Amino acid sequence: MTAPHVVAVCGSLRTDSNTRIALERALTTVRSMDGSTELIDLETMELPVFNADNSDAGDAVALRSSVRAADAVILGSPMYHGSYSGALKNALDYCGFDEFENTTVGLLAVSGGSFPVPTLNHLRSVCRSLNAWVIPHQVAIPSVNSQIDDGAFVDPDIEDRVVTLGQRTVEYATIEPEQHTVASTENVGAED
Repeated sequence: MTAPHVVAVCGSLRTDSNTRIALERALTTVRSMDGSTELIDLETMELPVFNADNSDAGDAVALRSSVRAADAVILGSPMYHGSYSGALKNALDYCGFDEFENTTVGLLAVSGGSFPVPTLNHLRSVCRSLNAWVIPHQVAIPSVNSQIDDGAFVDPDIEDRVVTLGQRTVEYATIEPEQHTVASTENVGAED
């Protein structure tokens, strides 16, 4: 197998983002397995609120190109109001089947409080609707401010989960996907 190219998309816009720190740790693992990586930091991109009449606005073409070039994608987001960030939602709106169909996707979510499982569930649903293959292993980091200190993980078990996500992303980057989901065939207009 050729070493995969893994792209992580950081859905946090914070300067000192714990989501970004966790994604960078997963990408370090990918590189240790000879994969190449790219971190798409939405904080540095110009992506106006998605408008289907102007789907090439700002850095949209570069975003789509990077995601399309990936063998696997890791999506990371803080939990906002029981779901994922608006910044990540907006970036995903600029993408579609061309970027995600038959692509392996790993999921990572952080929260200042409780387990961010709803965030992971919502992202999983979106990815499955785009016919992506979502890795069963996912990372939920609750109480993130006590889990990451000065850019380093405090709890080795949490760090191990992040490392495992990087490993699984490499291992499954070229998996043969299942048949299309019912949700994707009902997603009328998504390919426009």
